[in-house]
Amino acid sequence: MAMVVAYYVFIAADRYVSEVSLSVSSTDGSSAVSATGLESLIGITPNSKEDALHLKEYVHSLDMLKILDEKINLRSIYESQKLDLFFRLFANTDQEKYLEYYRSRVEVYYDEVSGLLNVKVEGFSPDDALLISSTILAESERFINELSHKISREQMKFAEDELIKAKQRYQDAKNELISFQNKYGVFNPEAQAEAKANFITEIEVKISQKETELNTNLSYLNDSAPSIIALKSEIASLKSQLKKEIAKVASTNSDKKLNDLASRFKDLFLQAGFAEDIYKTALTSVEKTRIEASRKVKQLVVIQTPSKPQTAIYPEKIYNIVTIFIILSMAFGVFRLVKAIVEEHRY
Repeated sequence: MAMVVAYYVFIAADRYVSEVSLSVSSTDGSSAVSATGLESLIGITPNSKEDALHLKEYVHSLDMLKILDEKINLRSIYESQKLDLFFRLFANTDQEKYLEYYRSRVEVYYDEVSGLLNVKVEGFSPDDALLISSTILAESERFINELSHKISREQMKFAEDELIKAKQRYQDAKNELISFQNKYGVFNPEAQAEAKANFITEIEVKISQKETELNTNLSYLNDSAPSIIALKSEIASLKSQLKKEIAKVASTNSDKKLNDLASRFKDLFLQAGFAEDIYKTALTSVEKTRIEASRKVKQLVVIQTPSKPQTAIYPEKIYNIVTIFIILSMAFGVFRLVKAIVEEHRY
């Protein structure tokens, strides 16, 4: 007990603790509807919880340790304590042992109920504890911002790539439609076919009218009458014109068949219209994505800022001394009891 008391009074290094409480919130309009149970009641979204757990792993990562070494020379801070061998960091400590030591000095745990990430940082002086916790907080905020902006950049790149594809598709569809019009010398075969159909109907009506007039005149005139000859000639001309017009609409040559051209034109026109709609949608998507990327989608909310501790929390000297005294007393009592039993059975 004299050795234990001497250790805690003269050797044990005081460890000051600076605490930080964090929460990751999202400003992208997500709600807690998709959460379940208690999480849905207190407003913790699955994405925020996932981000907090990612941050927890990052605080305990080797990358964080390297950044702390680069910014505040963390190794020299921990190596400055040389008296207490139980909590001393030696200069020749390798990277793996150094990371294990760092994790034992920085406690990170996620509260499932409140959704907060709590970080407790130990330092051998109040200033050291405050410096380490403040640096971890700043780096945590940078990590969340970078994570958020990385997602935004990836979404923006995807939207821009889709826009390029949609624009090229729309241009190809337009070029194909123009090439078709130039090849066959038609602007809108569908409209032309409709006009031809109306014209053919008009010719058929005229033929019907002329034939009726001819039959009427034949009732009182002979075939050699000039008016009869003129009507027959006019009817023959109309029928000849009708055949030509029908041939234009439904020619045996598919390249000249107006109804076939109209059908092919319709397909190309619909493809161009569909490609145009896709292009418009891609443009809208790019603009929406650009607006979303311009603002911080995720942000780190600091509930408890790093504070400079005034009293060393560890080691709990009185508690440890009393506990060790009880344990040693029990061990001593057991030893004396065993010794008494052995001596009693010896005689």
